[in-house]
Amino acid sequence: MNKQLMASLLVVLLLGACSNKAAKDASAPVADKSPAMADTGAPAAGGDTVASVVADDESGKSALLNDPSSILYKRSIYFDYDSETINAEYRPLIEAHAKYLLAHPNARMVLQGNTDERGAREYNLSLGQRRAVAVKRVMNVLGVQDTQIETVSFGEEKAKLGCAAESCYKDDRRVDIAYQVEK
Repeated sequence: MNKQLMASLLVVLLLGACSNKAAKDASAPVADKSPAMADTGAPAAGGDTVASVVADDESGKSALLNDPSSILYKRSIYFDYDSETINAEYRPLIEAHAKYLLAHPNARMVLQGNTDERGAREYNLSLGQRRAVAVKRVMNVLGVQDTQIETVSFGEEKAKLGCAAESCYKDDRRVDIAYQVEK
């Protein structure tokens, strides 16, 4: 009987110690000190500054999502061949969408990873997922909550079929940003 009590107490203490460590790790701030992460304040592509992406119309929703002259209208991040590394030229686009999500806590997005048709189907699904997760990680570092972002991989399913040119392949290597309807 004494051994059972001691074993139970030991299990409770171990579980308590594990849960405290997880709580400490979850609350630790994340800071990215890489030079690419610095906010230069320079105008983003399309002439908008990143700070201007939170402007709302009368209904409380951003009209910039559907404005072709807005950086938020751009919804694709392109990748090099066989890579999930985000190129620096897409940094302002990701920052703008992150700022939008921070300003609209009820907004949700799906990051859709895509690949060209080269490679095995399973590999392409994995690469598409890694690309979507790479974009999500940057948004997380910028403060966006996991609950606002979903990732999915289409692999080569949305590739331009029958086009064996590099110009087609480079258009297929991307993550598309799709917003869900705000509630």
